[in-house]
Amino acid sequence: MKDTPLPYPALDLQQLKVFPLEERNSRTRIDEILINPSSPLPECSDELDQIVSRCADSIQRAREKNASVMLIYGAHLLRNGAGAILERLMAENWITHVATNGAGTIHDWEFSFLGKSSECVRSNVATGSFGTWDETGKNIHLALLSGGLSGLGYGQALGRFIMEDGCSFPSVDSVLESLKSDLDSPRTSALADLLKAYRRGSIPTQELNVSHPWKQASIIGQAYRHGVPLTVHPGIGYDIIANHPMFDGAVIGRAAEIDFRVFGQAVANLEEGVVLSIGSAIMGPQVFEKSLSCVNNLRLQTQKPIITN
Repeated sequence: MKDTPLPYPALDLQQLKVFPLEERNSRTRIDEILINPSSPLPECSDELDQIVSRCADSIQRAREKNASVMLIYGAHLLRNGAGAILERLMAENWITHVATNGAGTIHDWEFSFLGKSSECVRSNVATGSFGTWDETGKNIHLALLSGGLSGLGYGQALGRFIMEDGCSFPSVDSVLESLKSDLDSPRTSALADLLKAYRRGSIPTQELNVSHPWKQASIIGQAYRHGVPLTVHPGIGYDIIANHPMFDGAVIGRAAEIDFRVFGQAVANLEEGVVLSIGSAIMGPQVFEKSLSCVNNLRLQTQKPIITN
């Protein structure tokens, strides 16, 4: 299947050479960093202790009012071993919505699949190997392709893939029949992208089994298990899954568009609620301000007051 010619010269990413993830010199191991939520609390200053106490009080009041408690995080929260802490917070219903960026999903998936993650940017960019790890780019795309058929966003699709150790796909004939019979279906674009992946040879089998031995350390997988919405807000070309022959911005964009709307629904329930932004100086504030504007726009159209407190 040939792609439509572009008006300007562009890289052919399908020619990228990718390498087995096991061969990478991964710098972080989940068994060395994962923090036990039941371990003794670290010492902190009186000032910090007061801030934590106020935060905890705010969260408790929000949950008593059934308002959203949103936790937006960057990849460093995961790389600092906080996955089990977030699982405890979700299991005990203290957090009602979790959001991360693309890097947060990549480290999460690699930890759950291999038990280790992270690489040296300086060394690997120079050798053309930075990010070109076959399993990472392939399996995240496969999770999103499968999730798209069910109308799932990025976070839910990847969480399901992790917790169910893989996914399944319809046959090519079934995809073609669905495209012919109902072009107006919400699944049409997902089916078309799946067909493209089939024709490129990117789908190895209709039943895909991928073991995740460390799924208990996966924030994304545990959010799916507990039924807590986890949304992903990636940038096209920001993340190493762009360094793969399967890279497909349409697949990522469709999943992220769903998650933006799910994120907005959590913002709509923030009256008297709480937003925690941890290690996300760009994605968190940027997505939050757009969502808050959307919510206020919709509320004002029905003569409701804007979100406060």
